[in-house]
Amino acid sequence: MTEDTTKWESRHPETKDLPMAIENSPAMIMQIALNKGLDVEKLETLLMLQQKWEANEARKAYTKSMAAFKKEPPDIIKDAHVTYGLGDKKTEYDHATLGQVASAIGTALSEHGLSASWKIEQNGQIVVTCTITHELGHSESTSLSAAADTSGSKNAIQAIGSTITYLQRYTLLALTGIAAKGTDNDGGGSDPVEYITEKQLSQIVDMANESGTDAGKFLKYMAVKSLETIPATQFDKAMKALGDKLKAKQKADKEA
Repeated sequence: MTEDTTKWESRHPETKDLPMAIENSPAMIMQIALNKGLDVEKLETLLMLQQKWEANEARKAYTKSMAAFKKEPPDIIKDAHVTYGLGDKKTEYDHATLGQVASAIGTALSEHGLSASWKIEQNGQIVVTCTITHELGHSESTSLSAAADTSGSKNAIQAIGSTITYLQRYTLLALTGIAAKGTDNDGGGSDPVEYITEKQLSQIVDMANESGTDAGKFLKYMAVKSLETIPATQFDKAMKALGDKLKAKQKADKEA
């Protein structure tokens, strides 16, 4: 405790039990400045300094907590099996449901002072943004977009809900850098298929976001049901397609 603070408390004993700012922090400097009767302009400068300091501390806390989370990530098990088609056209695949993903990741995040939330928008497409926030206030987000899933016999609401659920699941997985675990096959045999790594998944998601790629069309182009089930042998194909899309977007932006 500084001499100025001690003098203040002796003149204002009612403030003695109030929480004090961290020693040598901008808040402590502001407290001393108020005691000395500093002018408003200087106080505003100090307030800006305080806000920047708090934002930087929150960012560092977020980074530290996320590193701790990734050091011991939760296992995401693919708990749902899908089969459709008959004979040679039969397709099967496994995926982790949103409930499984959100429960496992949410519990693990909370142990490090982190929480996840989503924002949903519609602008011709369905856009889902996942945000992970630290208890000190810093947050980071990622977004994916796709058209309503009109496959099968879904009505309009079900089509929207299906896409929202899909995008919520994969934005959370992408933002945390986690891939679901489980046994998958290509539906045509028993040999296991090697899929893209978590790092490659993150690269694809980042490139898709930057290029404004429609998730639904991209999955159709890659002939897969989800980003994480892109075969490792098709990674270069995926990145080239997204790279071409990004170049076209950048060219269009320059000409606009």
